[in-house]
This record gives sequence, C-alpha cells and structure tokens, in this order.
Amino acid sequence: MEIRELRYFAAVYRERNLTAAARACFVSQPSISTAITHLEAELGTTLFIRHKKGVAPTASAEQFHALARRIIDEADAARSLFRKPSTKTTVTLGLMRTLDVPRTIALLKPLTARTDIALRLVGSDERADARIISKSMLRADEHFVALWSERYVAALPPSHPLTLKEKLRTADLAGVALIDRCHCEQSEFFGRTSQRRQTAAIAQSEDWAMALVAAGVGIAIVPEGAARGNPDVTVREIEVKVRREVGLAYRASVPLADALKEFVGKLQKQRRKPDRIDPRRNKRRKS
Repeated sequence: MEIRELRYFAAVYRERNLTAAARACFVSQPSISTAITHLEAELGTTLFIRHKKGVAPTASAEQFHALARRIIDEADAARSLFRKPSTKTTVTLGLMRTLDVPRTIALLKPLTARTDIALRLVGSDERADARIISKSMLRADEHFVALWSERYVAALPPSHPLTLKEKLRTADLAGVALIDRCHCEQSEFFGRTSQRRQTAAIAQSEDWAMALVAAGVGIAIVPEGAARGNPDVTVREIEVKVRREVGLAYRASVPLADALKEFVGKLQKQRRKPDRIDPRRNKRRKS
C-alpha cells in the first residue's frame, strides 16, 4: 500500500463522503475510489459502506484508521527530518470562529504541509492576506472563492422532548432554553419573534455551542457541519431553509502571495470539477 492511498483513506474517514474527500485532497473522485478499492483488496476487508448521503466506516475502518494515521504522521516526520531550513514566507490567514474542525483541518493541511510557508492564523476581523469566511461577511473590495454551502439545523440534547419531532418550527422553540451564538445567521430562523427566545448561554464558537448542547444546557441552531458526526447531540431539520456559503476572500487591490495564488487556483479548479461531472451522471441515472 502507498502513503498516498492512506492519505485518501484518512480523508474519506474524516469527511464520510467521497466527493468531499476528493475536494480536500485536491484530486478527482475516481482517484479516491480507486485508492479505497486497492486498500480493501490488499487488506481483504471492506472499509466503507455507501449510502445516499455518503459513506459509513466499517469496524475494520475504525480499527485501521489509527494505524494509517500513525503511518502518515511518521512519513511526514521522516520527510522533514533532513530538510535544510529555508527562508519562509509568512502567510496570515483569517478564520471566522464558526468553522467546524474537520473542514478547518482539511483547508489548512495544504498550507501547513509546505516548508516554505510560515502560517499565521488570526480572527476574521483582523488584518490578513486572505480570510475563510461566510459570504455574508464579504467586504466590497474582496474577491470570493466559494468552498462549500451548508444548511442550518437544530442541535438538541439526545434526551430532549423535541427530538421526537422530525422537523422543528419556530413555534416549537418558544420558551425553550437556547444556546445563542456570537453572530447573526440564525436570526433568519427566529425572525421577529426573538422576544420569545429564552437564552440559556452565549457560545463564542460552534464547538463550545455543541459542548453546551451535549451537557443539556439548551438547543442551538448551527451549521450542519458543526453538528455532523457528533455522537453527543441529536440533529433535527428546521422549517426555514437557512443556508450559508463559506469561501476564501482576499483583497482585489493587493497581489496575493505565490503560496496563496496556488492555493486559490487549486480551490477554484476543484470547485469546478463537480459542476462538469454531476449533470452527466444524473442524466445517466434517469435514462
């Protein structure tokens, strides 16, 4: 087996989706699928079960992941062991607080893997070479490269009575303890009924909001990525179709550093690939 195949496996394990894993690795989906097939043949076991929304890791994948992750980390350490120190270019990247951990890791890996870059992270409102933000935060003088779009959902403590409902309405949350977040996207869901909200806590980040939900403090309206794969919370749809588009923003008037030019180019190329492939796949399925 090859290190490259292990990296693709780790991406699929993290994303639970072949297309998302391909995007994170900056390769095509067939490359990911082929690598997983090769690994399964070599290991003599099934690693992932496909379903409508993506893939689910098998018990074999759970067992194999820790070993694969260790091999990848040791290979990366070996590559850097004898490298001579080089002059590094400092790249400052602004991150909004509400990014979920898996996507943040996938975004930063291509930059942290480069030995010629000293990556510096700041808040989204601080001076930076580029920012990872929601499109609603875009400034008039910035370009925007879309990365993904995600809906908002309700995250509830597993024992909460509202988990008995498949979809929640605004009226369902009247008088219910809520975890507010330090930004305004969820105002679309509550609209002008905000006076009926019962705020139990205010979270500075999505991870903190999930921790408070899991502890039973209240319910939070969060981007789906923040709640995905969290075994300590229950997720329910909400009646208002609130979504956000997340991408990389950079000032049009200031030349990008070479490292960021390459990064942006890969993001744009990867973003275009699904748009060219998906329509043909849909036609074949319908015929």
